[in-house]
Amino acid sequence: MEATWRWGLVTAVAPVAWGSNYYVTHEFLPADQPLYGAAIRALPAGLLLLAVRPALPHGSWWWRSLVLGTLNMGAFFALIYVSAQLLPTSLASTIMATSPVVMMLFAWLLLSVRPQLRQLLGAGVGIAGVCLLLSAGTTSVDLRGVLASVAAMVMSSFGYVLAKRWSDGIDLLSLTAWQLVAGGLMLLPVAVMVEGAPPALDAPAVAGFGYVIVVATALAFVAWFAGLRHLDAGTVGLIGLLNPVTGVLLGTAIAAESLSLLQVIGLVLVLAGITVGRPIR
Repeated sequence: MEATWRWGLVTAVAPVAWGSNYYVTHEFLPADQPLYGAAIRALPAGLLLLAVRPALPHGSWWWRSLVLGTLNMGAFFALIYVSAQLLPTSLASTIMATSPVVMMLFAWLLLSVRPQLRQLLGAGVGIAGVCLLLSAGTTSVDLRGVLASVAAMVMSSFGYVLAKRWSDGIDLLSLTAWQLVAGGLMLLPVAVMVEGAPPALDAPAVAGFGYVIVVATALAFVAWFAGLRHLDAGTVGLIGLLNPVTGVLLGTAIAAESLSLLQVIGLVLVLAGITVGRPIR
């Protein structure tokens, strides 16, 4: 039980860092070149991890890293940017919050791990909490943004479970690094063709990218894949609900936003859902 909680805390580093990424991206990074933003996020983070643990892929990991890098990093980052541009943050985050259930279904199909009742109950409670936490009046919904957000959620859920299946014999840093490098290399030519020249970065943007690369990408994904290695996919997905919680709490702490009663109830429900769905060993 102690080891399970320890790995749960390690895994929680990822959604907390991703939740802080919303604020940093919104406040400091250029908003009009999302493909370059995604490429700058992925490729340097992968190279940083390779500098810490230099290692070339071997055997089937050459093509597997390309597949996983596309699913979990390259296409995922691009789709997230599209959904963020076209949808209110509350709606995009609510769609992404359904990922624990989808991860459980993919784990059932790919790993023969049947979802447990407590995990499904925890996911339901947590998703309800996210809906309350992000409750906001949405006057219009862009179908393209909804499709991009759903595609990102399904693609990453599938990719994370696939990474768990394929990670045997691959050290954690190499597992993460080569996915980031592959995703960044996939994004870069698309960014050049679609967005032209790279964005000019001022000092705050450079500092912002530094945080995104080191903390919200390199460190966060190492923590996330460590969790997938030591915990079941459903539990990891539930811990991912801390992502929108962090975003809302940062908005309260930094931007002087206030939490409504419904949002407080939503926060309690998210934490309750994660607790209910935790492994019992």
